[in-house]
Amino acid sequence: MLYRFVRSIVAFALNLFYRVEVVRRVTDLSGPVMFVGNHPNSLIDPALVFVITDRQVTFLAREPLFRAPVLGWLLKGIEALPVYRKQDHPGLMEKNEGTLEAAASALCQSKAITIFPEGKSHSAPQLSDLKTGCARIALRVAKNGTALRIVPIGLTYAQKHRFRSRVHIEVGEPILVPAQPPDLAGEREVEWVQALTKQVGDALRDLTINLETWEDLALVETADQLFALRNGYRENDPERLRLMAKGAGLLRNLDPERFDEVKEDVLSYRARLDTVRADPKDLSVKFQGRSTTLFILRNLSALSLGFPLFALGMVLFAAPFLFLRFLSMAVPVSRDRQATLKFVSALVMVPLWWTVLTLAGWALWGTGGLVVALVGALPLAMFTRYFFERRRAAWNDLIAFLRVGNRARLRAHLIAEGERLQEQIQQLADEVRPKLEAQRTPSSPG
Repeated sequence: MLYRFVRSIVAFALNLFYRVEVVRRVTDLSGPVMFVGNHPNSLIDPALVFVITDRQVTFLAREPLFRAPVLGWLLKGIEALPVYRKQDHPGLMEKNEGTLEAAASALCQSKAITIFPEGKSHSAPQLSDLKTGCARIALRVAKNGTALRIVPIGLTYAQKHRFRSRVHIEVGEPILVPAQPPDLAGEREVEWVQALTKQVGDALRDLTINLETWEDLALVETADQLFALRNGYRENDPERLRLMAKGAGLLRNLDPERFDEVKEDVLSYRARLDTVRADPKDLSVKFQGRSTTLFILRNLSALSLGFPLFALGMVLFAAPFLFLRFLSMAVPVSRDRQATLKFVSALVMVPLWWTVLTLAGWALWGTGGLVVALVGALPLAMFTRYFFERRRAAWNDLIAFLRVGNRARLRAHLIAEGERLQEQIQQLADEVRPKLEAQRTPSSPG
């Protein structure tokens, strides 16, 4: 009962905080299933498992979280299992054997568990080396005579600490782990665990964007925008971005000199676009009289019709907004935990402030005020935040129009340079694609 309640609240709140999109390569998640995922965003990552399945899932979480106020009670309530890390409890590592046994026992009973085999959340641009815990759990299950499936989950955040930013969840093809002979031991057992750990790592790399440095992100995103514009594709397609990142890494290894030349050209072009606050897609827009008029009318209409509600929302929600803003600046947390701080704070603050507004409506205007506040407070808060974000986007649109649309020489130069880069990127894509396809060779535990 508690699990279903927590899952419903958290899943609903996550869909408010983020724009969640889910791609599934598998629909049947029944039977013994181990979900494994990359770990870029602290407590948000396991919470997103609530979005992809309505099954009850047993989570493995680091032990200090079980001693945190409220959160520890919730983790115990949903029957999560503690993991003792060396950096947290050097003298308690032997307790992990009990955790692994409990996780294996749950799988043998056809339950589902979730584990993040990197062992910790981080903001590095690539997948970290995996710990062997997930493979060791799978080995216990397999030696017990139970087959299971390991389902990799790739989590890709556009801006993981920003409200209403996009998060792409990709549920990959399951790794089938058949039952193994109970006498599997010694070197064979070690090799089996290492092979399965590698297979899990390869599956997660296929579902995530892995870069050598964060500077490569601007390179990959700009190259993808130019490629998509040339071919008429949708921008920011996660699978294509992953292929772009893999292609960049492959080119860097095969021909580092050529890679450096392309990188310098693309990032130089990106810098010139940033100077005028434009994107490659802005150059493809033809600013003619009719489109210019519609552009101005659309933004003016949105401003005039939406501003009164926005102003009301700013007045009513100024206190919690400022408090959360102050909290995010005052509490020193690493980048991979910023979203968790904001999300958990909002999860606590929003119901409290909603209650305050509802009681205020009832005190001032009776039953009618109570109903209006109860029904309208949350939609107004969402609209206020959306309007605030759209105002910034509309301003950027206007800047791009003024600086690019009305300057023919600058626009012509950027278009010509963009077309040259598009041709270069298309040529590289045609060269690298067969090499990437040749690398896709599946492996399996012995």
